[in-house]
Amino acid sequence: MLKWAIIFAIAALIFGVLGFGGLAGASMGIAKVLFVAAVIVAIIFFVLGLTAVKKIT
Repeated sequence: MLKWAIIFAIAALIFGVLGFGGLAGASMGIAKVLFVAAVIVAIIFFVLGLTAVKKIT
């Protein structure tokens, strides 16, 4: 997901430079949502990993 967030952020920069304001805003909005989703998933997996280590040891 983080890869797609970076791709949409770069697309938003390119669209902004070329003058496509609507597409730039939409791409940046998608990039923000994907970035937040990736961070939330990473935190969930980190917490699950910590609890699994405690159960194994």
